[in-house]
Amino acid sequence: MNTPVADFVRRYAASGTARLHMPGHKGRASLGCEAFDITEIAGADALYEADGILAQSEANAASLFSSQRTVYSTEGSSQCIRAMLQLCLLARPQSGRPVVLAARNVHKAFVYAAALLDIDVQWLWPEESSASLCSCPITPDALARVLGAMPEPPAAVYVTSPDYLGGEAGLSALAQVCHAHGTLLAVDNAHGAYLRFLSPSRHPLDLGADICCDSAHKTLPVLTGGAYLHIARRAPAVMAQQAKQAMALFGSTSPSYLTLASLDLCNAALAGDYPRRIAETASRLDALRAALRDLGWRTLPSDPLRVTLDAASGGLTGTQLAQRLRAGGVECEYADEDALVLMATPENGEADFDRVLFAAGEAGKPRARVPLPVVRAPRACSIRQALLAPQELLPAQDALGRICGAPTVACPPAIPVAVSGEIITREAIEVFCRCGIETVSVVRA
Repeated sequence: MNTPVADFVRRYAASGTARLHMPGHKGRASLGCEAFDITEIAGADALYEADGILAQSEANAASLFSSQRTVYSTEGSSQCIRAMLQLCLLARPQSGRPVVLAARNVHKAFVYAAALLDIDVQWLWPEESSASLCSCPITPDALARVLGAMPEPPAAVYVTSPDYLGGEAGLSALAQVCHAHGTLLAVDNAHGAYLRFLSPSRHPLDLGADICCDSAHKTLPVLTGGAYLHIARRAPAVMAQQAKQAMALFGSTSPSYLTLASLDLCNAALAGDYPRRIAETASRLDALRAALRDLGWRTLPSDPLRVTLDAASGGLTGTQLAQRLRAGGVECEYADEDALVLMATPENGEADFDRVLFAAGEAGKPRARVPLPVVRAPRACSIRQALLAPQELLPAQDALGRICGAPTVACPPAIPVAVSGEIITREAIEVFCRCGIETVSVVRA
């Protein structure tokens, strides 16, 4: 597979051209990558009006993911989420204020998008037995009941899969329910770009999703910020036709060519032996999970390139376990009171996995595990009204009864405990405390 973007920036770096254009470093090294860091000069194409090398590279990506259209983002899945929702609104037949039905464990970028697009969000709640801030498993039957009770189909059903702990939704069944009720399935697949390259594929597009975003930089060899917005072949044509305009609506006019070149090079890797390397790494992680279980640790169900440990099974909090691993030279992706997440790719070698085992050591006496709950709260106003209103910052314990302004999150995982427009309850304040959230933005009284 050709790499037109990477080839162009390499040729330009070697050309000796006088750079009387942005960026200001003029290709002179400080970090070492500046020679390849260009702007939209002649021949470099333009991301939101792509008809040259960027269009060629995006077409390569679309062929790899078997999509109707794939477009690049240099601003992560956050930009893609906003564009994804805009495209769902463009494809809906209904008039009036749009409604999106969303599983509650959304990233805060979804909340900001809902405010910008003035979407009425109706939440899908998990079964009580599996309620968790990070995970929100939705059954097809539950989704069908909610959709069947709505006066007209929502613009989309929106789910996050894999979620932050690695849980995968049953997308095939959810997609069937969505399509039977005349609505689209939109998926935040930020953590699962690599799923397309498993055998068989576990990528949302192949499981029935109409549109999804992937953070390429999270699980593929791509620089931070590199992401894809994919429109499925089954999706309405208008979504593919308007994809660039939707991305431009929310994106910077100065995209990083370093990131674009890394997305371009990733195409060649994925067309080569990278899928084999992904499969080998998944097998190694199966072995790592088994070895951790032999040491007394409980592993939670997760996607193949993630190891999620129940820290309570070893008598620790996730934060304490993270400190133990850090002392052994291992930095995790995420830790909270109960769980710890390790993310791996083919770029991790056996020495990294050996270090995990050594640093974790034998588990101690188990303790009770109390997952961070999803907080259900009454809504006082719309997300847009609250987020755009004048706000003030209060100590979390003083926010009882106030209206949440900016979505209140711990980052990671950037999943809101309280969403803009909701009344802050005592339960929410308890979760703020458990998450280490000390201040809350509320609508000014």
